[in-house]
Amino acid sequence: MSKVIGIDLGTSNSVVSVLDGKEPMVIHNQEGGRTTPSMVSWTAEGDVVVGASSKRQMVTNPKRTIFGAKRLIGRQFKDDEVQEMMKHLPYDVVQHTNGDAWIQVGDSSHAPPEISSFILAKMRAVAEDYLGESVSEAVITVPAYFDDVQRQATKDAGMIAGLEVRAIINEPTAAALAYGLQTGKDQRIVVFDLGGGTFDVSILTIEDGVFEVLATNGDTGLGGDDFDRALIDLICDEFKEAHDVDMREDSVALQRLKESVERAKVELSTAMSTHINLPFIAANAAGPVHLERELSRGEFESAAKGLLARLEGPCAEALSDARCEPADIDQVLLVGGMTRMPAVQSRVVEIFGKEPSKGVNPDEIVAMGAAAHSGVMGGELQEVVLLDVTPHPLGVKTSGNRMSVVIPGNTTIPTRESKTYATTEDSQTFVTIEVYQGPGENVKDNRRLGRFVLSGLPEDKAGKVRVTVSFSIDADGILQVTAVDQATGNEAKVTIEAASGLSAGEIESIRDRHA
Repeated sequence: MSKVIGIDLGTSNSVVSVLDGKEPMVIHNQEGGRTTPSMVSWTAEGDVVVGASSKRQMVTNPKRTIFGAKRLIGRQFKDDEVQEMMKHLPYDVVQHTNGDAWIQVGDSSHAPPEISSFILAKMRAVAEDYLGESVSEAVITVPAYFDDVQRQATKDAGMIAGLEVRAIINEPTAAALAYGLQTGKDQRIVVFDLGGGTFDVSILTIEDGVFEVLATNGDTGLGGDDFDRALIDLICDEFKEAHDVDMREDSVALQRLKESVERAKVELSTAMSTHINLPFIAANAAGPVHLERELSRGEFESAAKGLLARLEGPCAEALSDARCEPADIDQVLLVGGMTRMPAVQSRVVEIFGKEPSKGVNPDEIVAMGAAAHSGVMGGELQEVVLLDVTPHPLGVKTSGNRMSVVIPGNTTIPTRESKTYATTEDSQTFVTIEVYQGPGENVKDNRRLGRFVLSGLPEDKAGKVRVTVSFSIDADGILQVTAVDQATGNEAKVTIEAASGLSAGEIESIRDRHA
């Protein structure tokens, strides 16, 4: 029986892990690194390169080098976050016929799950090289605040990469699982996960081998890329004022600056200042222009002030939903590369009133937890039980385009909940049940997951006929919705399987191209 690998599909970097006995272990890639850049490039000859090889040509081949695809996965082109991202990307994002955001490379466009599939295939190859056998199954992590469409898009990426995705597990939950297995202590922990593209915070209890998520919250539009952009905008605005040149309009200059800013951000985690030197970065009427300046930690923190302020809201909501006070928390676990920023760590102390743990590698702990979860599923770790939650409220559309919540966010799954509704018109013989997911009170702010019709209602005055709608979510997160007419017992039901935006035919076509 082949091994089931655990993959942390990150915005900036990805990691693959496997269970060695009862211990999860990170696998080195072919270049000797423990993390692999989540980057995909197309050469002039049409060849695809992934990882470190792709990152090396980021400056020389900016229009055909794709990074940050995870932030586009499962998103519509019109989404505000997509529109904001496009202002800082050297490559082109276009609108697909179904409204999704796709990536343009030369004459062809690619769905974000296809880009992610190249990274997953690379992780699969890394594992196969180490294990000396083929790998066909994986547990893949996603941000806890991903909705069902984004989760399905991640599954599609795995399918395109030739993997059977045994489970999708939330990144903070995976980190807590790996941490809990290492420490073996009963405790209540916060996982504060600030990665390259997303921010999650989850509160869990660990007791007698039972890992129970009490609450999760987050911001899928907040991550290390945004901190990079804050610095890029600071420097670009200064440069434009001094030289009348906007580097954001030159894809090569923008990539050179991005590369330099990423290095500066890392250096400012340990130093109070760093030097940026980019000769011949641009040209104006007077000739070539150079960029050289000192960048202090204080300037960086000032530029990122608004981003740092956004960290508190999700933490406060998670604490409230978990019915906890900061004093109830035993340990705060930092996950994701951006948690190395001293100002982020200071915010954690301010929010939770205690120093965070430095006992885990923030880049690797999520992948290790994914591998551990494969052991839970396969029976190798029989003493572990994992109880997760549904991150977003689920409900139905009612009059006034409002969403009536049936299952609140942060409900432990599996679960079943019901609500009764009345007809709104005289002689109404059918009702249309539209199922939505999201935190908004208005359905336009949420994601529609599906719809079905219950017909054969008895004709009566408005409000007299009552229909009970039941939502049932199993341990795998599959949602089934049932509607029953209380008077006649007539029933209609539907199993909601989120669509990623890719049809089965499109997935098969993409797989054939990759074969």
